[in-house]
Amino acid sequence: MMKRASLKIIGNVQMVGFRTFIKNVADSLNVTGFAGNEADGSVKVVCEGDAEAIEGLINALKQNLPSFACIEEITAAYEDYKGEFIRFERHGADVPGEGETEMVALMRSFDKKGEVMIGFLGSMNETLKAVKEDTSMMLDKQDMMLEKQDMMLDKQDMMLDKQDMVLEKQDMMLDKQDMMLDKQDETIAEITGVRTDLKSYMEEKFTRIEQDVEAIKAKLGMV
Repeated sequence: MMKRASLKIIGNVQMVGFRTFIKNVADSLNVTGFAGNEADGSVKVVCEGDAEAIEGLINALKQNLPSFACIEEITAAYEDYKGEFIRFERHGADVPGEGETEMVALMRSFDKKGEVMIGFLGSMNETLKAVKEDTSMMLDKQDMMLEKQDMMLDKQDMMLDKQDMVLEKQDMMLDKQDMMLDKQDETIAEITGVRTDLKSYMEEKFTRIEQDVEAIKAKLGMV
């Protein structure tokens, strides 16, 4: 819900960089309007924006003031949203200009320098915030890369484990092959021995048969 508010801020709020502070807060909350020094020493703020953003602006004015500012009272009057502003600006002179003394002129100078310094600090804060966000993004990307690297290493370990299993199976198969070759050699040796024994036996048997045939022939007078 969009809202418009008119604020009157009483206290030590001039010549302390207060309007620049208000502008920085308003810009951060997307609140538009203006802040101006009044002749009675107060600061007038007219602002428009989301209702929560305006409340955030008022709370910031109460809680996070510049070092030399001091608020005695804030009065707020709410109106219907008009869409009158496109940005937040500082209005009016730093302090009343008519009849100012050298001291007032000096204070005006300090006020301007304070405004510049606050603007510079606000810019530095935004820069540091951006650097912090960039650093955070870089760290997140680094974490993602490290996680991917860990996953790749885990997969590599799994592949190496599988490779070890394949090599172990291969070694087992080679051992079985060696055993089969050893048995084959034993079988061949046994068959060779049997064949040798059988040949000797058959030669001896044939020799005896021939001798028996010759003896039979002699008895029959066939020799």
